[in-house]
Amino acid sequence: MNILHMKYAVEVARLGSLNKASETLMIATPNISRSIKELESDLGITIFQRSAKGVVLTPDGEEFIDYATDILNRIERMEQAYRDGSHNKKKKFSISVPRACYISAALAEFSKRIGSADVEIYYKETNSKKTINKVLTNEYKLGIIRYSESHDKHFKNMLEEKGLTYEIIAEFSYVLIMSKNNPLANKNNITYEDLSPYIEIAHADPYVPSLSMSKVFREELPDNIGRRIFVFERASQFDLLSGNPETFMWVSPASQEILDRYNLVQRVCEGKKKTYKDILIYHKGYKLTKLDNEFITALTESRRKYLN
Repeated sequence: MNILHMKYAVEVARLGSLNKASETLMIATPNISRSIKELESDLGITIFQRSAKGVVLTPDGEEFIDYATDILNRIERMEQAYRDGSHNKKKKFSISVPRACYISAALAEFSKRIGSADVEIYYKETNSKKTINKVLTNEYKLGIIRYSESHDKHFKNMLEEKGLTYEIIAEFSYVLIMSKNNPLANKNNITYEDLSPYIEIAHADPYVPSLSMSKVFREELPDNIGRRIFVFERASQFDLLSGNPETFMWVSPASQEILDRYNLVQRVCEGKKKTYKDILIYHKGYKLTKLDNEFITALTESRRKYLN
């Protein structure tokens, strides 16, 4: 695979246009188009759907651009490290995690403990599938994946096959969060039926190995809710919840600090008994560093504070 072709594709995806990418890269449009066609042929996928208005990423294209962007960023960081010699000076810590208040709180506490030495920390919030891939490719040394206890066997079999060590970090049931102005905020006993008139803010990327996406969606997103907004980014989720009193979201228990910051309340739903697990993963044979252990300590403390 040609790295330059990958760079062209990422730029076209960023700008949504071959012509604009041509101007930015200072390369003729036909050359960029030909490079992308070669890239698509090499990979056996279609990256862009072309139209008179420009180009749009296909589902395969979205996944490819995500990988390509990560690869190009890593190449850039590597070049920078060897140019300035910082690879010999800086300690590094990297972890890919689910979107969770107690984990981000652990990151904040961990950041206070890193001392005065030069350190680079990489923290990525994403779904379990991407976390597993990032750990397998060594882009991130540690990962935390989240799944329903009912899928424990699916995940553990897959982690064993891929040579990943795993250990449980937390077990919990989801709770509801919503605006203090939501009519349900004053209700003592909330049921599934109570939620049906409201808008659910949901993660758009559930995943279980060896199960179809449609089956996972049916399990995680019951059909009694007529309106949903799928959002990947956690801060935007909180902005929606605080800005629209008709919305709600299922989450691992949140801190009072976060609830107060966004003018939210946390409530339990009757009948919501499914247990979820957060699992720490890393390569078998990988030796945890001092920074890794410091983060795990902060994570354990945060779990005790917010989830118990």
